[in-house]
Amino acid sequence: MKQQSKLELIVGMFMIVGIAAVVYLALRIGAGTLVGGDTYELQARFSNTGGLNPGSNVVISGVPVGRVEAITLNTTDFSSVVRLRLRKDLKLPTDSIASIKTSGLIGDKFLALSPGADDEVLAPGALITNTESTVDLESLISRFAFGDVKDKPAAAATPSAETPPATPATSTAPVTQ
Repeated sequence: MKQQSKLELIVGMFMIVGIAAVVYLALRIGAGTLVGGDTYELQARFSNTGGLNPGSNVVISGVPVGRVEAITLNTTDFSSVVRLRLRKDLKLPTDSIASIKTSGLIGDKFLALSPGADDEVLAPGALITNTESTVDLESLISRFAFGDVKDKPAAAATPSAETPPATPATSTAPVTQ
């Protein structure tokens, strides 16, 4: 009986350590900032943040450097204000650009930062004013598909029976190089 209780104690301790490791990894990978790591907050103003969500990645040159904390509406000018949390060791110049990009054709949205060349750096809580909003794929497709329909004349859209088919022009002149 003594041997069985010792085995149960060892298995119980192993389970507690395993659950603690899973919880730690879930918090570390999922939220990124709940456990450890010094970060600071910046804000960026966009005219459209369609598809960007809290928790989306913030990247510089394809390398994840932070997360989107929250997206709110500025009720004075009806723009979107994105709060993002970045690693403390990053010092972004004041002329940096924030762009909303898509991974793949219809993948998740993320925030891409392009550092500028200014000597001054953004202070924690500062607002990035150079931004590029998300591209609305539906409006691009509809403009491409239906945008030029009214611009074409009716005669050009349907060739008449009197018009002979076009033949490729042939040239007998020698080609010089």
